[in-house]
Amino acid sequence: MPPPLSPRTKKYKNCCNLFVKPDRIQQAVQHIAKGGIVAYPTEGVFGLGCDPCNVKAVKHLLRIKRRPASKGLILIASDPEQLKPFVETIPAKALATWPGPVTWILPARSSTPRWLTGKHDSIAVRVTAHPIAAALCKAYGGALVSTSANRSGQQPALTFRDACRRFNTQEVLVIPGQVQTPNRPSTIMDGKSDYRLR
Repeated sequence: MPPPLSPRTKKYKNCCNLFVKPDRIQQAVQHIAKGGIVAYPTEGVFGLGCDPCNVKAVKHLLRIKRRPASKGLILIASDPEQLKPFVETIPAKALATWPGPVTWILPARSSTPRWLTGKHDSIAVRVTAHPIAAALCKAYGGALVSTSANRSGQQPALTFRDACRRFNTQEVLVIPGQVQTPNRPSTIMDGKSDYRLR
């Protein structure tokens, strides 16, 4: 039985393919635990993810995406507690927007790996409102890397089939499902200035 929907996701309850069978989630969790890369639906696009604490997995993801490590990465979670190991504090203004498609750039803990922050002293984080992405984080027991499923400079994958076409499925495990609001990537807010960056 799927978990109850939060108020922010109730409006999507009639959409098909917003949930996935538990065995598919467990398959993905096992793949991540072994250092694998997964592609999964999020609020606006398909995302690429892995264990943020596994440097080999993160570097592999960056190679697949062709993304410079200096740019840093976004982390998603099913609960704010999963983000606390990576950020100094989570302000109330961020909590008020979660779960939902709002990513906040917050000061990173000094212990947060550079392979996640890149050249920055901050990190982008979000408590996701997508049932599949949230279930994946909950089952894994922690935050996951979340970057759009595309090669750098290309448009992100918006469907399961599109994600399968773009990546070697023996290298990237693609979780079936659909995004909630296609072509509307998450809002990005600067936690220091409250300036909307996207």
